[in-house]
Amino acid sequence: MPIFSGSGINHNELTERIIRQANIQDEGNFAIVFGLMGAEYETAQFFRKNFEENHVLSKVVMFQNLSNDSSIERLLTPKIALTCAEYLAFDLGMQVVVILTDMTSYAESLREIATLKEEVPSRKGYPGYLYSDFASIYERAGMIEGKSGSITQIPILTMPNDDIAHPIPDTTGYITEGQIVLSRELYQRGITPPINILDSLSRLMKDGIGKGYTRENHVKIADQIFAAYSKVQEARALAKVLGESDLSEEDKKYLEFGLQFEEKFICQGLYNRRTMDQTLDLAEDLLRILQ
Repeated sequence: MPIFSGSGINHNELTERIIRQANIQDEGNFAIVFGLMGAEYETAQFFRKNFEENHVLSKVVMFQNLSNDSSIERLLTPKIALTCAEYLAFDLGMQVVVILTDMTSYAESLREIATLKEEVPSRKGYPGYLYSDFASIYERAGMIEGKSGSITQIPILTMPNDDIAHPIPDTTGYITEGQIVLSRELYQRGITPPINILDSLSRLMKDGIGKGYTRENHVKIADQIFAAYSKVQEARALAKVLGESDLSEEDKKYLEFGLQFEEKFICQGLYNRRTMDQTLDLAEDLLRILQ
């Protein structure tokens, strides 16, 4: 499940939070493999310092490639990280989360090497095998029959110019099982994490929620939230044309719902932690605004 971010958006804080709060019932059988590619020295130190301060460094395997390191090393980083994850998961039977950031730096190095080799370029100068190369990384996740371990992969990439149709996010979206998209508008308003739920999706969500997994009414609540938040965008567009005072009472309710939803549901801060039941209860409370 990749995270699509933009330059300057706080995806590093979100990455650190995922690692800090990642948890399963059997902690002794749980590990995190972290691959850092093309990062500044300060970014690498930010992660290391936070892991130490939050006492999670003992369950993290970290592979680090800095911006002044070679491009060849950058291309090897995710492959080495995933090889380590496969050993932990399928030889030692551990549950492993693999976080790879930033895949955009990886793709830029791939383009640089392809140019030096005088290979025929494809979209925006990237090599024609960008899709298959990404697939060789993203598809090294899941489970193997007869093995108790598993690999969950969360690649993170920055979209050049916030363009979700750019070859890097576009290709990634075709391979992975969904995406989490961060919004610059929410980020500028101080919403943390600034997740744009309308552009985000999961192709496996329907198979992992509902009775026996989360809560029986989970699907219904999720559908209502998506429908209501879509109406919020329509009401906001109308308010820009007519002015908020000229909107119908129903549209005003949607504007209020949108504001409360972003500030209370999407915004969780860096250290707040909710259970699934708390999340669904909060969603139900917010939907009552529209009654």
